[in-house]
Amino acid sequence: MTARMRSIALLAASTLGALTIGSTTAHADTGSDAGAAQKAMLMGSTTASYFWDDSSGRAGDTGLPAAGKPMQKGLAASPSWPLMTEGYVVYKGKKLPFFVGDRGPGDPSSRGVMLDLDAKTFAELTGGTFNPDTLGVDGVGGEGHIKIQYVVTKWGDGIGRKSHPAAFDTRAWAEKDTTPVTTTVSVKH
Repeated sequence: MTARMRSIALLAASTLGALTIGSTTAHADTGSDAGAAQKAMLMGSTTASYFWDDSSGRAGDTGLPAAGKPMQKGLAASPSWPLMTEGYVVYKGKKLPFFVGDRGPGDPSSRGVMLDLDAKTFAELTGGTFNPDTLGVDGVGGEGHIKIQYVVTKWGDGIGRKSHPAAFDTRAWAEKDTTPVTTTVSVKH
């Protein structure tokens, strides 16, 4: 077994162990049954940040998310995955669903921050509180980045790279990827 295969096997085993803790329903737009087994298309770990764009232009918000869906819990931004890609993240045993509804993070992705979670999901994962006045997360001691595990259960149909996250400046978000990286692990939740 090569070192790469051993690393993938260890990651899959640790992710599956973490995924047995907690349960959540899938995003309402998925039509998925929360109790059904889902195929993990891709699994990995990265650093995640948070954002909240309410189209008001305040607190650095940039307007309506790229997918045209209003800002909501579960909406994430990816610098490279196709819009409407679905999955879930795990942080300290808490598991929450996401769908890619926007592009980003921009510059932080070149430093390894590869997923921008909505502020409400970030707050729930970290035990913080979403602040609608500042569009931020209170009660996390200023923590704006966390190490998460991600599982992609469905790739979006549009342009974007169907592989491990790539920095925004690689322009992977502009590629049409027809050969996604996949795993063969089924996940029951």
